[in-house]
Amino acid sequence: MQALVMTGPSRGSDLTEIRDMPVPVPGEGEVSIDVSHAGVNFIDVMARRGDPGYVTAWPYVPGKEVAGTVRQVGPGVSGLAPGQRVAAFTPSGGLAEVAVAPAALVVPLPDDVPSHLGAAAPLMLTSALLLLTDAARLGAGESVLVHSASGGVGSAVARLVPALGGGRLIGTVGRLDKVGAARSAGYDTVVVRGEGTGAAIRDAAPDGVDVVLDPLGVELLELDLEVTGPGGRIVLFGNAGGGEVPPLPPHPRLMRGNVGIVGFSASALTVGAPHRLARGLRRVLDLVAEGRLDVPVTEIGALPGVPEVHQLLAEGRGSGKYVVRIA
Repeated sequence: MQALVMTGPSRGSDLTEIRDMPVPVPGEGEVSIDVSHAGVNFIDVMARRGDPGYVTAWPYVPGKEVAGTVRQVGPGVSGLAPGQRVAAFTPSGGLAEVAVAPAALVVPLPDDVPSHLGAAAPLMLTSALLLLTDAARLGAGESVLVHSASGGVGSAVARLVPALGGGRLIGTVGRLDKVGAARSAGYDTVVVRGEGTGAAIRDAAPDGVDVVLDPLGVELLELDLEVTGPGGRIVLFGNAGGGEVPPLPPHPRLMRGNVGIVGFSASALTVGAPHRLARGLRRVLDLVAEGRLDVPVTEIGALPGVPEVHQLLAEGRGSGKYVVRIA
């Protein structure tokens, strides 16, 4: 089979190639999947540049979400059968013609959901859902501020907030040319980060925002604390800039502001609470099947086009969600 392989850490695509690899065989509690489409995510870029905790050994096949059909079930697996259409979280190896996933993280794909949307659901859509519901505890009418609003998760959040009963949507972007994409996704206010960002957010939410979703480590934590209202929740769910993460602010400051800081990692849930991810995946797939959730995706024609998209994401020039057609 063919797979996208990273042979070592790099800031560019020079150490990424397409290789013939042995077809993986599922072990106890696993299934193998003939991949139709796979999601392309910024987490692939974090792995490529060698951020701690993303790659256990080189060479490495990235890819965290796929859609396709079950190829083979391993020992101890029930409820899934060869030929069944599924969407799945893959610990790694999703950017390949055949991928292996724990059966607990494989969910049947409804007939009304096309494979390219199914491949966007496990990591992107499910993360967006759980960020809002489990981590942020979004309430009816509450305002939401999202950094990197034009990206995949940011676009999914914008589509989900109205479906979940939330209120005003405020997004920040790093570049002026991303404003249009964020507005198209559904943001009421879009701010280009820079001087005056805090004032622009406060103008949009004079009483402070209720929920902040921040994938940038703690780079913008001072801003988050400045614009969050009493009772607000700040959810940190990534470290897009890489490097060491500074300490969080002391608890007296959080107490004075009546503000909570929450961490979220979909990758950690694959190990610690896979049932929560599977439950979230089923819910977003149902929303898509019912026509209540529609997130545009950009489809890459084949695996050789993925390194170029990884570089777009690395340079902050990507927009929205990307999936690659594999079969």
